[in-house]
Amino acid sequence: MIEPVSETVFNPDELMKKLNEVVGALNQTLRESAKKDVIIDQYAAENMQLKHELSKLKTLVFGAKSERFQGQGPADQMQLCFEDEPLKPLTAEQLTQKINYTRKKAVLNVSSHPGRTAFPASLPREERILLPDTDLTGYREVGREITEELEYIPGKLFVRQYIRPKFIRKNTDKFIVATLPSRPIEKGIAGPGLLAQIIIDKYVDHLPLYRQVERFKREGVTLAASTISGWLTACCTLLDPLYQQLKNEVLKSNYLQVDESPIKVLDKDKKGSTHKGFYWLYYTHLSKQVFFDYRPGRGREGPEECLKNFIGYLQTDGYQVYENFAKRSGIIHMGCMAHARRKFSEAMDNDAPRAEYVLNELQKVYTIERRFLDQQIDATQLLADRNEQSAPILLKLKKWMLENYVQVLPKSPIGKAMQYALSRWDQLSVYLSDADLLIDNNQIENAVRPLAIGRKNYLFAGSHEAAQRAAMLYSFMGTCKKNDVNPFEWLRDVLTRIPDHHANKLHELLPQNWVKSEITAELGS
Repeated sequence: MIEPVSETVFNPDELMKKLNEVVGALNQTLRESAKKDVIIDQYAAENMQLKHELSKLKTLVFGAKSERFQGQGPADQMQLCFEDEPLKPLTAEQLTQKINYTRKKAVLNVSSHPGRTAFPASLPREERILLPDTDLTGYREVGREITEELEYIPGKLFVRQYIRPKFIRKNTDKFIVATLPSRPIEKGIAGPGLLAQIIIDKYVDHLPLYRQVERFKREGVTLAASTISGWLTACCTLLDPLYQQLKNEVLKSNYLQVDESPIKVLDKDKKGSTHKGFYWLYYTHLSKQVFFDYRPGRGREGPEECLKNFIGYLQTDGYQVYENFAKRSGIIHMGCMAHARRKFSEAMDNDAPRAEYVLNELQKVYTIERRFLDQQIDATQLLADRNEQSAPILLKLKKWMLENYVQVLPKSPIGKAMQYALSRWDQLSVYLSDADLLIDNNQIENAVRPLAIGRKNYLFAGSHEAAQRAAMLYSFMGTCKKNDVNPFEWLRDVLTRIPDHHANKLHELLPQNWVKSEITAELGS
């Protein structure tokens, strides 16, 4: 007898339950996998950022500080190549080079040698006549052989005495005596030349006061550091009206470059600790004047006070505080191409092909600007070249960055470089509209360098007041440098003249307007 086949009965509820369990487990696996992918991406981005920071630190410690980019190809030869040429791999023939030439043997021609550069005629000459060690009877002089050597005598202190004879009128008790000339420090023992040298030593040659004290000891003169510090304070009090004149002239310009730099200041409320203050720098390229303003912090209060009446072009590095000025009527905010270029230089280790492409394009633009700075073209030609050559390069570069930005990680160095440039592109391009405008604010960064070197030597300012006095002196020294004025001669002359100078003629004493007085020239001799 054939037994009937039993049928398996499927329970739909159990089947659905098992199916849901499988789907749930699969979704859980996918979620965990997605989380792992996100974590991996985060670690990869963090690893990339750490590698980038390590590379920057190595460059800062061991590498060259120059940001000049040395590209490959025609841009290396200072040629402007504006045609689009796709990159192609080099062939074996292109990788080899055969050199065959005939070199003409050099023949030394003494008569064609230009000789040494002559010493300046203004240097004093000390003559030493050397006669032959023989009997000169019967000889007559027919000429002279003159050999010059550059010698040096260390600076010497000397005492200037003002001798004033006293006179008495006959048959009276009335005495008369000449009046002492005005001096920088009334009843002080320091003359204008010594005061000027102390200031130059510290704020130009970065020699702290305690080192100057030791140098004076070697000359047999003992001066306390507190005494010299008091002299500096007195000089700054005397120069303050001139500093205010400089400030007014700088801030009334219609084109300013602005930057800021930190300075450590001793905190009197916390013994042994320092406060982080900031120097705000304002530079007018048109009259070559530098103005340093010290502030206890990096907030907007400082620039807002200084620029409350400013109208014109304001060129900055992109610090957020400056963005508020872009919203003001009458102010055109400019960017700094050097800061944008710097970020692509830092991204070379992250994405060399893209970074190098941008740097090559910017190098073409900078070539035009260098031609102007080297006086190879005038302002009219510069503006024409900017419109005809620089503008198309920058337009093409912007389009390229927009296309490539979506292909890179936003937080990668190359992504940050593109984001920085694209978000400020209109500000970076303002310079194209006027030949008086500069492509970057490297001029003001050059004015910061003496401050940075000084910080490494004297480490900190003794107080907020001392930091402000340093701001005054850095302003004068920076303006002297920009105008090729000898800072010692200028300061010695100004310290001599300013006690009796008319307040409404202070502008005559500013470095860019300064003419040495005859009296000071005589005192200096």
